[in-house]
Amino acid sequence: MPVNEERLHAFLGKAVGDLGAAISATLILVGDELGFYKALAAGPLAAAELAKRTGTAERYVREWLANQAAGGYVEYDTASDKYALNEEQALCMADPNGPVDLPGAYAIVEAVFHAKQRTLEHFRNGQGMEWGEHHPCLFRGTERFFRAGYNASLIGAWLPALEGVVDKLGKGGRGADIGCGHGASTILMAQSFPKSSFVGFDYHAPSIDVARERAKAAGVKNATFEVADATNYPGRDYDLIAFFDCLHDMGDPVGAARHARQAMKSDGNCMLVEPLAGDRVQDNLNPVGRVYYGASSQICVPVSLARKGPALGAQAA
Repeated sequence: MPVNEERLHAFLGKAVGDLGAAISATLILVGDELGFYKALAAGPLAAAELAKRTGTAERYVREWLANQAAGGYVEYDTASDKYALNEEQALCMADPNGPVDLPGAYAIVEAVFHAKQRTLEHFRNGQGMEWGEHHPCLFRGTERFFRAGYNASLIGAWLPALEGVVDKLGKGGRGADIGCGHGASTILMAQSFPKSSFVGFDYHAPSIDVARERAKAAGVKNATFEVADATNYPGRDYDLIAFFDCLHDMGDPVGAARHARQAMKSDGNCMLVEPLAGDRVQDNLNPVGRVYYGASSQICVPVSLARKGPALGAQAA
C-alpha cells in the first residue's frame, strides 16, 4: 500500500510537536518549583542572571531557557541574549492565584506517570484505582489547576447564574461543597460570603487535613471540613450544595444527587460543574477533549470503577 508522503510528513510534524511537549513536561514543573517563571515575569534576564536570582546552576538554566523558548513558553531577545515572559505567558505560568495555572495541570500529568504500571493493569483486568492511591502530586495539581477556574468564574459568574443564591449567601446561608479536595472552592466561597457558613466534605481524609490547614492559613473561620462520602454526609437545610468537577468520578453519582436533594432546603440550589463536552465522541475530538479523555482513562474512570460505579468519565460521552 503506497504511503501518502504529504500525510506522513503532516503526521510526523504533529508527533514531533507532541514529543517536544512530553519531554518538556518535567521541565515546566522544574521551572515552577524553582521560581523561574516568577523571576522572568518580573523582567528580562540572561541565563546567568536567572541562575543567580534563583540560586541555581547556570549551565542547566541555559538549557532550560532554550527549551522553553523553543516551545513558546518564554520569549527570547537575540540582541540582548535575555529571556522574559510576555503578559499572556506570565498570566498562565507565573501566577498560581490567577485565572489560569498551567503548571498545576502539569502536576496532574506527573501523577499519571507515577500510576503508569497500574494503568497498564487496568487495561488488562478492568479494575479500578481509588483516588487516594495516586501519588500526592495529583491532589496538589488538581487543587491548583481547578482553583484557577474557581478564581475566574465561581463568584462572578457561576453563583450569580443560580437564582437567589448570592442574595441568600450574602445575608447568611449554609453551603456544602461535596468532593471538596483541598478546599479551594470552599474557602473561596467562605471568603466571599463571610455571613454564611460552609462545610467541605470529601472521602479522602488526607485531603480534608490539607483543607483544614488551608483554611487556617487563610484566616477563614466560617468554613469547616469533614471526612464523609457523597451519599451520606451529615446536615440538612443547606441553601447551596455544590459539586465541582467531581460527580463524574463517583461510584454512585445518582445516589449523590439524591442525597443532595434530601439535604437541601425546599428552595435550595444544587450547583453541578463538570468539564465541558459534546454529547458524541466526534464532538470531542479536539485538543480539549484529548486532555480530558487522557485524564479520564487514567484517573476518572479508575476511581469510579474502584467503587463499582458507572465510570462516566470526564467527558461522559
